[in-house]
Formats: sequence, C-alpha cells, structure tokens
Amino acid sequence: MSTAPEPEKGTTGIHHEQRRHHHPKLDVKTKVIANTDAKLSNPLRGIPHDRLMADVEVFAKERGLTHILSDLQKGALVAQDPQSYHRLDVFTEEDRKALRDEVTHKWKQTKTLYYMVVMSSLAAAVQGMDEAVINGAQILYPKQFGIGDSNSKRDGWLIGVVNSAPYLCCATISCWLTDPLNNWLGRKKTIFLTCLISFVTCIWSAFTNNWWHLFIARFFLGFGIGPKSATVPVYAAECSPAPIRGALVMMWQMWTAFGICIGDLIDLVFYFIPDRPGVTGLNWRLMLGSAGIPGLIVCFQVLFAPESPRWLINKGRYEDAFNELCRLRFSRVQAARDLYYIHVLLEAENEMKKGRNRFVELFTIPRNRNAALASWIVMFGQQFCGVNVIAYYSSNIFLDSGFTQVAALASSLGFGTLNWLFALPAVFTIDTYGRRNLLLFTFPCMAICLLITGFSFWDGFERGRVAGVSIGIYLFAIFYSPGEGPVPFTYSAEAFPLYIRDIGMSFATATTWFWNFVLSITWPSMVLAFKPQGAFGWYAAWCMILWVLILLFVRETKGKTLEELDQVFAVPAGVHAAYGLRQIPYGIRKFVLFQNPVPEELYLPEGDSEASSGVDEQGKKEVREDVGGA
Repeated sequence: MSTAPEPEKGTTGIHHEQRRHHHPKLDVKTKVIANTDAKLSNPLRGIPHDRLMADVEVFAKERGLTHILSDLQKGALVAQDPQSYHRLDVFTEEDRKALRDEVTHKWKQTKTLYYMVVMSSLAAAVQGMDEAVINGAQILYPKQFGIGDSNSKRDGWLIGVVNSAPYLCCATISCWLTDPLNNWLGRKKTIFLTCLISFVTCIWSAFTNNWWHLFIARFFLGFGIGPKSATVPVYAAECSPAPIRGALVMMWQMWTAFGICIGDLIDLVFYFIPDRPGVTGLNWRLMLGSAGIPGLIVCFQVLFAPESPRWLINKGRYEDAFNELCRLRFSRVQAARDLYYIHVLLEAENEMKKGRNRFVELFTIPRNRNAALASWIVMFGQQFCGVNVIAYYSSNIFLDSGFTQVAALASSLGFGTLNWLFALPAVFTIDTYGRRNLLLFTFPCMAICLLITGFSFWDGFERGRVAGVSIGIYLFAIFYSPGEGPVPFTYSAEAFPLYIRDIGMSFATATTWFWNFVLSITWPSMVLAFKPQGAFGWYAAWCMILWVLILLFVRETKGKTLEELDQVFAVPAGVHAAYGLRQIPYGIRKFVLFQNPVPEELYLPEGDSEASSGVDEQGKKEVREDVGGA
C-alpha cells in the first residue's frame, strides 16, 4: 500500500500543527483589547430600539438639546445602522438623499469642509517650507558666520547643529506638548499658535548675525513644527465624514512634499537678490524669512474655520459642536448622527481608560508591543532611508558634484518637484498594493539609487559625475514618494488599538523627529569623514537592513478591520519572522525563476475556504472561539 507524500510546507496542504500558528490563541490581555476594539468600533451595536430612543432622550435633556431631539433620534438610528434610513419611515426624502449622497458622491461636500481642507493643506505646506528653505540658505550663510570651511570638522558639526535645531526641539520637547496644547486650546487654536510661531521664528531667523543666534531661532521653530505635525492630521480626521477621512488625512504627506517643492523654488528665486547697503546676505535672509508667510496666512484662515466637534464635545460644549457639524455637513440628521456617535464613543473611551496605564500597556502587552515595534521600524526607516539628507543638503551635494550654485539650487527644485508629483499617486497605491509590499519593493530600489549617487563621485569626468548624482537622487525621489513617504504615518495611525492610539501616535511622531535630528546633525561631518561615497553607502546599507526588519517584523494592515488587526498583531514576533524568512525563497521562485508557487497566507480573514487559505474548519472554529470568548 502506497503512502501519500508529506505535503510541502507553505502550500494549501499545510499540516494541522503548522496551521495552528497561523491563528494563534489570543492571550487574555489581547482578548480584552479585542473586546475594547469591538466596543469602540461601534458602541451602539446591539442596543434595542426602545432603549436607544430612551437613551437619546435622556442625553438631549442632560445636554440641553431637547430642541433637536427628533434629529438626534434619527441620527442615533443611522449611527447604529448606516442602512436604517432605507427601512424606517421616520426619515424624510431629504434625509435619505443626504445620507445616500454621502456614499455615492463622497466628494460632494460643503464649502466649509473644503475650506478646512485648504487650510489644513496650507498648514502642511508650511511644514514643508520650514524644512526646505534651509537647503538653499546653508550654501550662503556659513561663510558670513565664519563656519564655511568645508574641510573643518568643527564647522561641519556647527552647520549640522544649526540645521537640525528644530528637530531637536521636536524630539525632546514640542511633540510631547501636543496633548496638553490640544486639551487646553483645542485643535483650531493649536494650529493658530504653531503657525504663528513658525511665522515669528522664520522672521527671527532672517535677522540673525551669528551661528548660535540662528540655532536659537531655529530651535524655537521646532515649537511650530512638532505640535502642528500631530494636530493637523487629527483635526482633518475629526472634521471629515467617514467616506473620505482616510484620503484627507493622507493629504498631510502630499502637501508637505508640495511645501518642500515650494521651499526649493524660493531658494532658487531669492538666490539672485543682491545685498543692500548695510545688509549682507539678503538672499539667504529672504529665503528663511519667506517660509513664515504661509504660516501667517493660515493664522488668518483659521479664524474662520470650524473647531473640531470632538474637542467641543469633550469639553461639554454640545450646542457649539452641533452648530459646527451643521456647517460641515449638508443636513441636520448627518450633524445629529455625528454628534451623538462622538458622544457615545467618548463615553466608551473614558470608561476603557479608567485604572489603566496606557503608556505601560503600549510595551507590556504583546499585541501592542508588536504594533509599536512595526511602527518604530517604519518611522525610523522614514529617516534612515536617507531622504532628508537629500531634502536638507541636496544643494551642497550638487555643489560637491560639480554644479554651480544656481544649478545646484535648480537641481534641488527638481528633487522637490519629483518628491511631490510622485506623492500624488500614493493615495491610490497604498491601498492597492499594501503597505508592506510597497516597502519591500521600494527599499532595495532606494538602496541602489543611493549607491549610484555616492559612487558617481568617483567619476573623474565632471559631466559623468553630475549626471550620475542627478539620476541617483531623482530616481530615489521617485521610489521614496509612493512608498516610505506616505506609509509610516498611515501605518502608525491604524496599527494601534483605539484605546491607546493617541499614545501610540505620540510615540511614533517623536521617533521620526528624533531620528530626523540625528540624521540632519551628523550628515556634514559624515561627508567629511567618509566622503560622499561612504556617506551614501551608509544609508544604502541601512535601506537593506530596514528591508530585512520590514520582512521580519512589519505586518500587513491594508484593508483589515479592527478585529482582524488584533489577530494580525497577536501573531508572535518569532512566528512572523519565520514567515518572513520563508517568503525569500518564494520571492526568488516567483520573481527570479518566473515560477508560479502557491503563496503562504499568514493573515487569514475569517470565512476563507480551506482550499484557498490552507486552514481547516477546526482552525477557523478555534479563532472564532478565541475572539468570541474574549
């Protein structure tokens, strides 16, 4: 009697013991998180109709909103079941049209909402300009301040200190002020304050006359950069309707890239401004000072923008929140729905936070720790892939390769333009190809581009050297913008459970700004010590190290519900790392040998057939029991 061969691991014939690793039993703490996520994803789920109506009536009386009770009752019904307006007679045809258009014509929004989008986009552009204008100024101000010796280690460190000053402030102080500022002032006033700080410190920078004075001015610029980078995306999310919320939050990265492009353009335009009697360095002073003008425009804009309804509700200002929602939505039933839903969500969140140290749980609970590790990797990678070496120092890099100062500034503008243009399709690619796949594809490409850039400095012919550096930097921008550009903030915003998401985002934001500081302060000295070849080779090596870290520890989050994300991040780190290693021979067979191997599925959505997923019915039952028994 013949015996059937043992099925090959990683195929649909995986044996039962290996299948159990694909759906690990949730530990007790992760089960609690699963229940927390389920409740926070819709606190109204399962409440009977009569009790829901009674709860709304009590809510209206307690908050002084009895004059909109009928709107609140209809809004609660839609918040509980978004399709209820089709079945219930309480909704008018006008209500039905507004709720239907919200899905079928999702970009048809109120003028107030688009006003908020324009303001948020301009605030993001302010961020990009604040970061970029120093790129052109640094080829001019060092000589005036007596720190322009390209062969001096001391001067290299001083230039790095001045350039990195805002990011030192962000990493050590300003990012951690985001929560108290938002709690005290609200989103709107925090944006006003940070943009005002950007305006004042940019003007201040233009009037400095030595390196340490410029360092102080730029350090205080960090108070305008850090809290704004965390507040504006949250503000946009809290004002936006659900169907377009993700796209609007993604625009932060896109319009920051646009601001970098405009900053590079300003550097090129103001380079030609001659000095005036009694004023030396007028060109670089105008570069630094002009970055503050858009911040001043946002300060005027924000006066007429709506406040975050969520913040107003959190402060007990329900009437004001309803009025702002009426400005942001087409119908009163939409405004009432969002008002009541935000209220019950905040009540549920406050209940979940009682007696818990959320910062400690970020690292002590395996599900949260896995999310924090993955978020740290992508945020660290956003800096140590080397992008801001180019964003902050491209003018110097082009000068060293043989460009004139004007040509270096023009070439930097080319980098900024490509960085912005290739950020535009990121809105679509990030949900089409997945976060992890985009990173695994683009990081090796970025490493090759950095090697091309660095090794081109060995070319003894100036034309060849200039061409190689330009091609390497421009191709790097093309691969960075749709991959490591948008992924980190998007990934970090969705990886953490709802009850610790704000803590997780503070951790992620501080991570990226700290390593931004490290990168920007060390580059001038690194170029001096290792030459451009070694310095670019260093970051190329980090791109490959990050590729390995992503392969082993970064999980895919595309298109997954909160419940599925709990399952994804509950997979032990060792199991996931082993899965990542098994993907290497699969990739070689598929993309090098052009074979058609069966992929191994680690993240299996409930309901997949055994034939397609490799998991039997018993395995599915175990997962359902694990989650259901939480």
